[in-house]
Amino acid sequence: MSVNKEIKRITTHVIQSMKERGEKIAMLTGYDYSMARILDEAGIDIVLVGDSASNVMAGHETTLPITLDQMIYHAASVVRAIKRSLVVVDLPFGSYQGSSRVALESAVRIMKEAGAHAVKMEGGAEIEASVRRILSAGVPVMGHLGLTPQSIYKFGTYSVRAKEEAEAGKLMEDALLLQEIGCFAIVVEKIPAELGKRVAENLLIPVIGIGAGGHVDGQVLVTHDMLGITKDFQPRFLRRYLDMFDMVQNAIQQYISDVKSSDFPNEKEQY
Repeated sequence: MSVNKEIKRITTHVIQSMKERGEKIAMLTGYDYSMARILDEAGIDIVLVGDSASNVMAGHETTLPITLDQMIYHAASVVRAIKRSLVVVDLPFGSYQGSSRVALESAVRIMKEAGAHAVKMEGGAEIEASVRRILSAGVPVMGHLGLTPQSIYKFGTYSVRAKEEAEAGKLMEDALLLQEIGCFAIVVEKIPAELGKRVAENLLIPVIGIGAGGHVDGQVLVTHDMLGITKDFQPRFLRRYLDMFDMVQNAIQQYISDVKSSDFPNEKEQY
């Protein structure tokens, strides 16, 4: 069932009001026009044009190879489909970490060329200057703490983050810092549920989790994972709502069979 077309656009202000009244925020990834149209009409609150496109769309092992130009291409495709949802776009690896000036240029390109509504950045205190500079230009920023996939080679593993008290304390400090400097929301990834709860309770802005338990303000998954388009990725936090890999494969095999047997096209499918 598609949502009422009269529903107003989701903005950062709407997301904030959802936290304040205790309404959970639903977020999924989108990388192309066709899927984004389905997401938007289904009523998703936020579409994240994630750098996970590097994995699920391009087949890379990590999120690191995707470029700013490629992110803009994906984001522009998504924005053209959206009538209601808030569109947040990942700043890719290398486009903001080293220089706040480069960070601002990257964010401005995403906003101008793709028509995005906000950007997302991984990290805390170490990227403070870049976050501040982007915010000073009026670009909304969503933070991302916990498992930050762009730092995979520093971590050396995709395992749960912030299990030790020192790292948990640093995560809380970073979350409060990002709130203080003006981020409108924060994603926390693959952290203990109790820590996710603590962060959400201590922050005034929305905290959206992926593998962060049920006490945060919202949830995000990669669409290709929750639809079962990808088969190999099976973390504990993933719930599959369809098994599209097998469903689509079966349909294609049926098409192949129908073509080879001359069953397709039939009399009604010709001019």
